[in-house]
Amino acid sequence: MPVGIEAWLTQIPPITRAWLALSVATSLAVQCQLVTPLQLYFSFKSAFTNVQPWRMATTFFYFGSISLDFVFHLFFFMRYSRMLEESSFANRKADYFWLLLLSSVMLLAMSPLFNLPFLSSSLAFVPIYMWSRRHPSTPISLFGLFTISAPYLPLALVIFSWVISGTWKAAAGDLIGCAVGHIGWFLRDVWPREMVGGYSVLTEAPDVLRRLFGDL
Repeated sequence: MPVGIEAWLTQIPPITRAWLALSVATSLAVQCQLVTPLQLYFSFKSAFTNVQPWRMATTFFYFGSISLDFVFHLFFFMRYSRMLEESSFANRKADYFWLLLLSSVMLLAMSPLFNLPFLSSSLAFVPIYMWSRRHPSTPISLFGLFTISAPYLPLALVIFSWVISGTWKAAAGDLIGCAVGHIGWFLRDVWPREMVGGYSVLTEAPDVLRRLFGDL
């Protein structure tokens, strides 16, 4: 069994694999009481006034205690992040990391406006949204119950998240992730094509990052 798990993990592209590993490790650490959620959440006061900068990273890796909601978000983020990294960002690790990094910065800036201490599910919706917009004609079967076209996938997942969590606050984080994903998609797909805006540092990783990831 461990050999099978190892083989499965090696098939996942590197950025998605690292994100998945850190997310599972974070939730397991909380489950084993090695750390508490109070040590992981993000707020400007905790991160900057109290000088606890790690919170700017841990907020993106904690999907909550191991539960149905945890499995739901982890499964869909891993599935569509993997598909996006293997297709649109194949052999472009730096550009995919840059997309997630810029999205993370936007989410951190928006966090106080919506009182979102944990931003993992919000960031998870960025690749889901972008993949859905880049594959508009792809049919998606949700849980084998009904089929929708890809652009409706984020909305369907937001509704499902609302249902299983029982509160609109859980869905609010997902919706904000969709909004940030829309910005990323617009800058990369719409602006260069229709506005003749060209590519910029907002859409392509700097050369120093490309060298770090071995893309140059």
